[in-house]
Amino acid sequence: MKKTLLALMTSTALLLTACNNSLLGTESKEEAEEAASMQETEGEQEETAPEEEYALTAEMLNVIETEDGVNFIQNPENIQVLVNKDYSLPIGYRPGDLVVPEVKFSFDEKHEKKLMRKEAGEALAEMFDAASEEGVEIVAVSGFRSYERQEQLYTAEVAASGAEHAQQAVAEPGKSEHQTGLTMDVSSAENSFNLNQDFGKTAAGKWLAENSSEYGFIIRYPEGKESITGYMYEPWHVRYVGIDVAKDIHSLGLSFEEYVQLVEE
Repeated sequence: MKKTLLALMTSTALLLTACNNSLLGTESKEEAEEAASMQETEGEQEETAPEEEYALTAEMLNVIETEDGVNFIQNPENIQVLVNKDYSLPIGYRPGDLVVPEVKFSFDEKHEKKLMRKEAGEALAEMFDAASEEGVEIVAVSGFRSYERQEQLYTAEVAASGAEHAQQAVAEPGKSEHQTGLTMDVSSAENSFNLNQDFGKTAAGKWLAENSSEYGFIIRYPEGKESITGYMYEPWHVRYVGIDVAKDIHSLGLSFEEYVQLVEE
């Protein structure tokens, strides 16, 4: 009887052990399958991660036609038009919606350099008003510049300083942002209304660097980007590109050229 009872106990113990091992094996298998499933899901999420979205879209990029080695922009009315040493506006191009923005200028006489395109001029007035509310006074110095006027300035700079220096300081005719009507050179009384790099150290210069993107403007030729933009640092040169694009460029810390290249890629 004792031997029978002992045999039964041994059999029961073996059975329980076998059941436990079976359950453990099942749990381990389920855990492994779950871990593998999670890894596959993570891999799928990585593969399907959305691409970075930018405010600038393909429709906003330059449309170019090359003639005699010059890349002429075919959509110059585009607010986000990229004008530089590689891309030229059509000869004689003049925007059809030029107005005098309601802002303070550094001079009183009537002059075409007071002009800006309507949307840009309205944004400039809003920006100046916002700065004024914070105790920062900014004045407009030079906006629209015709092809003919740019030609005069460039020729004079070459004669005075040589072609190499002129290339860094003054745009060739057709390749100046001022001809777009989207740019304004600005200054302040603190800087004696001058257009120089000292402006960047003034209250107005610092305010613009920090806040201009909120109104659709960028510092077109930022410090440290000279080799990319092709021009020296110009803290006084603000360019209207629209609020969303300006915020993108400001937050990324890029020049306009770098931003456009990023979008194109």
